[in-house]
Amino acid sequence: MPEHIRIGDIAPRVQYVADGAQTVFVYPFPIFQPDDLAVFVDGLSLSAGFAVSGAGNSEGGIVSFVQPPAAGAKVVLRRQLVMERVTDYQPNGVLRANTLNDELDRQMAALQELREGLAGSLRQGPGEVGARFELPVRPVRANRLLGFDSTGDVTTFSRGDATLSAPFPGGIPRTVEDKLAERLSARDFGAVGDGVADDGPALQAAMNAAAASGKFLQIGEGTYRSTIPLTLPGAAAGLVMLGAILYAGAGGEAALTLGDGAAIRNRTKVYQGLRVLRSTLSSWEDERDIGILIRNQDSALIEIRQVERFTIGVQTLGVERGFEDSVLHLGRFVDNRYGLDVRTATAAAWNTSIRYYGGHFAMSIATWPDKSRYGIRLSAAPGAYVAHNRHVFDGPAFELQARDRPIDGIPFLIEVNSRGVVARNIRMEGCDAFVARHTAGAQDHVYEVAWASQGYGVDIDYTATATRVGSVVRTFHQAAAHREATRTLAEIPNLRAAAIRWNATDIGFEKLACLSTNVSGTPTLLPQFAFPALDSYTLTDRGVILTGGRGLGFVVDTRRCKEFALAIDADNPRMIIQCFGAGGVLLSATDGTMVRASGMSLTYVAGPRWWQGNADSNDAGLTRLQTIRLAPEVQSAIIGVARIDADYEVRSLRLACDPSQSPPVLYGTPELPHGVRELKAEMTWDPPAIAAGASAQVNVPCPGVRPGDFVQAAFGLSTSGVVFLAQVGAQDVITVTAWNRSTISIDLAAGTLRVRAVKS
Repeated sequence: MPEHIRIGDIAPRVQYVADGAQTVFVYPFPIFQPDDLAVFVDGLSLSAGFAVSGAGNSEGGIVSFVQPPAAGAKVVLRRQLVMERVTDYQPNGVLRANTLNDELDRQMAALQELREGLAGSLRQGPGEVGARFELPVRPVRANRLLGFDSTGDVTTFSRGDATLSAPFPGGIPRTVEDKLAERLSARDFGAVGDGVADDGPALQAAMNAAAASGKFLQIGEGTYRSTIPLTLPGAAAGLVMLGAILYAGAGGEAALTLGDGAAIRNRTKVYQGLRVLRSTLSSWEDERDIGILIRNQDSALIEIRQVERFTIGVQTLGVERGFEDSVLHLGRFVDNRYGLDVRTATAAAWNTSIRYYGGHFAMSIATWPDKSRYGIRLSAAPGAYVAHNRHVFDGPAFELQARDRPIDGIPFLIEVNSRGVVARNIRMEGCDAFVARHTAGAQDHVYEVAWASQGYGVDIDYTATATRVGSVVRTFHQAAAHREATRTLAEIPNLRAAAIRWNATDIGFEKLACLSTNVSGTPTLLPQFAFPALDSYTLTDRGVILTGGRGLGFVVDTRRCKEFALAIDADNPRMIIQCFGAGGVLLSATDGTMVRASGMSLTYVAGPRWWQGNADSNDAGLTRLQTIRLAPEVQSAIIGVARIDADYEVRSLRLACDPSQSPPVLYGTPELPHGVRELKAEMTWDPPAIAAGASAQVNVPCPGVRPGDFVQAAFGLSTSGVVFLAQVGAQDVITVTAWNRSTISIDLAAGTLRVRAVKS
């Protein structure tokens, strides 16, 4: 074993974090004597309360504390030699190796301490030469800031005039304070972002400062836990989040509110990277429990990256002002009962003309499995403005985990009277068979479903409170090209040409039933309301004028198809729909809401026993084109127009439906003989033997035939010289004459006699 220690290449300093129990700490570097070791606890130098052993050993030794340092305390052990010469070589004396080695060891140890100290000092890099880092003399540097001049040498600046310049041509010198105040950071106000400390007060202080200065606020990387709800006032320029807010406060609050409420308009704001998480899952019962509440925005750019575990994930709110003309980029909305709530708070507010891009609205399989959930809701507070128009959603995806469960899992819940809402490229996984539910007067919505895991049967659910229909579902995964086509069920391009004169007073129309606003007696069945002809129709050059008590309609089988489109060319017509259940039995208002229309309300009128539009169908009221939606129990219906307030001319009618359906239009049957110009009848007849030049006659019943109709007759066997002539013998009867034009008697066998009448 050597008689002197060896100084290895090891730093003469070691640091520990105490655990409150440990009393022995190792120092791995050599010391010459115990006094060479300096002991620090939390930065304070200790002179007692410990013992040092291992002096003179090359591997170091240990420090033993009488009492263990407190948990979390920083323990630093550092070699700290006395800088003095401890040996002296005598002239002509013996130069002993041990003495020389000890001296060199001390010098090496001192150099290691010097290197350790220099590691934390300000110095120029090894690739630079010529810099001057000498401090100015004390009077020159007093009350000034230390910095660097244009050559990189140390200089001083006035505390109020310290400036920085952008390293580009044209850069203007600016004070350090001005540069640092360009954008505020939450960390400037003490926010930690470790997910443990309560950063709420610091975050709110930062938001207040951003509002007072009109600047952007940046919330940096990390998780910022807050036990208080936070508000960024509208006076702030905007917010950029690189981290996330973890809300651990009381329920019934909005975790983060952006913008001012009342009648203040928040214009051209930018909110980016918004992430708000709830520390525990909401009960989904309190709609005040909101992740991000954004108020009164106009021309804003908003990016929402993540919001989770609230009753309402994000609510955009018009409060006495509008929320309009803005763009929202949507990210992950997870485990919120309503992912996005588009809402108004007062009658003076509105929420309209917004573009939404993306959005993944998802649920965990175990999240409230017994509670209904919705991706996007359009809503209004009681008495608030309800016309949420012109919203466009691009590419939202919904995974609501509701399929095969007794709950609702519907992408869109529309509780307002919105128009012109378009959702494109929708993805539905684990949702209901409904892409949307409408509970009020929404109309003219278009839902384009790119994919639905439940197959092709995607529809809109109109609840009992819905007052409008006429929205469209386009399922692009089911023969999209076919569904874009239009199926016309029946059309009368010219009512004047379709008119049928039944007699001197009564007029009917091809394919149409004639309707009366006051059917006598107590009719209860469909055939008792659909007349082949009635009086009081006035024909014009192009159509027919409906006078008091008259209407016209198509009779349609509605057992499978429930939605129809009626187009009318007329002067301010009034639409009517009459509903019938199984067996053609009349359905009235007491049977519930049987029918809804797209552009108007319908009222049941007891006199004619039909549902009637509350307004005329005209361009001024955007009511000319109407879609009709029938209740499931309606098995057949009369859809048409009637004279209500004033006489008007009807020129053309057209009825259409979804091209995937092809329901029959009912007319010209024994049960419903209306709508045909041509009448037919037949019977079996065995004519008697007819002498040469003689004739025989028979009467064929033909309901509807009247004197003046064109009639014909034919016999089902070879007539061998017998000619069959027809004439209207009496109302509803065609008299057929069999005339033997030959020179011999002819006895025809029994056969079928057919007659045909054509009305003018």
